[in-house]
Amino acid sequence: MRKTEPTTRVYAIDNLRTALTVLVVTHHVAITYGNIPLWYYVEPAKDPSGVALDMLVVFNQAFFMGFFFLVSGFFTPGSYDRKGARAFLRDRLVRLGIPLLVFLVLLRPLITFGEYIRRDDGTPYWQYYLASWDPGPMWFAEVLIVFALAYAGWRSLRAPLDQRPAPLRFRWIALFTLGLAAATFLWRIAVPTGTYVPVLGLPTPNFLPQYAAMFALGCVAFRRRWFETLPERAGLLGLVVAGVSTVVLAPVAFTTTGALSSALTALWESVFAVSMIIMLTVWFRERFNRQGARGKFLSDHAFTVYIIHPLVLVGLGNVLRWLPAIAVVKFAVMLVLALPLCWWIAYLVRLLPGAKRVL
Repeated sequence: MRKTEPTTRVYAIDNLRTALTVLVVTHHVAITYGNIPLWYYVEPAKDPSGVALDMLVVFNQAFFMGFFFLVSGFFTPGSYDRKGARAFLRDRLVRLGIPLLVFLVLLRPLITFGEYIRRDDGTPYWQYYLASWDPGPMWFAEVLIVFALAYAGWRSLRAPLDQRPAPLRFRWIALFTLGLAAATFLWRIAVPTGTYVPVLGLPTPNFLPQYAAMFALGCVAFRRRWFETLPERAGLLGLVVAGVSTVVLAPVAFTTTGALSSALTALWESVFAVSMIIMLTVWFRERFNRQGARGKFLSDHAFTVYIIHPLVLVGLGNVLRWLPAIAVVKFAVMLVLALPLCWWIAYLVRLLPGAKRVL
């Protein structure tokens, strides 16, 4: 196994964050035209192609936000080491809290105003705004702030793990996956799938065990250099396990009911998530470990895209609402338009005075 240089490692992870941001946009475009009405603007599918979009959402949901939390956890210990507790927390509150407030105060009114007009029930907008309060996709920043506080609290009580390579063993991966599946199953007894947390606006609180576990795993991965030491064959193995688990577990999980369905779903999601994360980590490390001007532009603006993409998608949805096409075609048309438009608007946003200090 060749040694991976630190700069290469950072480039690969930056490119991964860009890819995950593309998945976020793709996810919400699929919701727009599928049969899962959990978005600001939706056109429920009137043809069978909507089922394909629903399946895309289900498979994507199984791993992509957990992967985001793992990447965030990966960068947390080094940031804390460099800055110390006070500066670390101040930085997290600035870089996560300010975008959260901007979304709530400036972007959310623009995003929800069309829905308010369509309601036409005489309710004052301020009342509608407060009654429908939630942070939208910025729940991610909300949860990350909590995780950052938890990490700082843990570091105030215990010394950090020593910085040393430790090859990731298969049995550790298996135990982590089974433990995650068990924790998810038990958690969903109290927080079943479909639960929504008002005000906090968590759209998928049933996945919180995965998010917390992946964040913690990212912190450990940084200390143990698992990103660099994962063998290349682990990528192919991850792809195979993801495929086999889907063929074996998913059909039974989706067609049964009760506790068996919940247990099998938690097991499939956990196996699929861990396998996909391993596969993509190795793949990006080995194949996308460089970054030219275009890659740097995409990664520099990825977080801003995450913040502003709801406004872009709602705007495009209204523009394309009169397009007569099946769901999957409208999905493709919006996605092709949305991705470059999101990055262009993100570029303009980051030109604003002081924006780059936060974004």
